Formats: sequence, C-alpha cells, structure tokens
Amino acid sequence: MPLVRISLSQDVSDDQLSAISDAVHAALVQKFNVPAADRFQVVTRHPAAELICTPEYLGIKHGARIAFVQITANEGRTVEMKKDLYGAIASSIAEVGGIAAADVIINLVEVKRENWSFGNGIAQYATPQ
Repeated sequence: MPLVRISLSQDVSDDQLSAISDAVHAALVQKFNVPAADRFQVVTRHPAAELICTPEYLGIKHGARIAFVQITANEGRTVEMKKDLYGAIASSIAEVGGIAAADVIINLVEVKRENWSFGNGIAQYATPQ
C-alpha cells in the first residue's frame, strides 16, 4: 500500500492533475507490482512561492514548474525496481502533465509492513491472517 503525496504548481489544470495522478499510479502498478485497486494519494497544488527547488542539483537544471512526488511504501524492493519506477514516473509525467522529466523530484520512504492501518484502527499487515 503505497501512500503517494504529489505537490504541484497551482497552475496545473484539473486534467493535468488527473493525468499526473494516473501516471504515478500506473508506474507503481507496473514497476512495483502494486495491485491496481491499491490507490491512496494526496495531491495538492501550491502557489509558486511554496514549491522551492534549487535551480540546479547534481548536474540537473530545474525549471520553475516542479512536481514533488513522495511515496511511502513497504520496504523490500530492489534498487533496479526503484530506478525503473523513478524513470517511469518522470517520463510519464513529462508526457501527460506538462512538467519536464528533469523537474520531477521523487522521494521514496520505506517502512515496515506493520506500520500501516487501512481502517478501523487495525494494523492489518501486523495481524496474523
């Protein structure tokens, strides 16, 4: 169960927001083997002054239109799976969302399975089934 937070500029249209949301989820399904029905996202739009990104980092130049994508997921995926996921997300957002792949900043936070509750205050993954 990944929990995805996507932060975008307020000038991103509803259609672009929806396409970006779909692109991130599709990449998780394809590259991280996440079930299609396992979709939990928080998508926010911000004024330009609230999205702060250095103009250049690690040799990558960043423009004014940034997408921050933070994914909290269970630990255990390989480095290759992570690389594939990042590439799929960046290229998909560039295709459908009007944001350059260089301007898609991704952060993966890995947690243990017992650190989730899907409702009713139950740690479903920590409870023997």
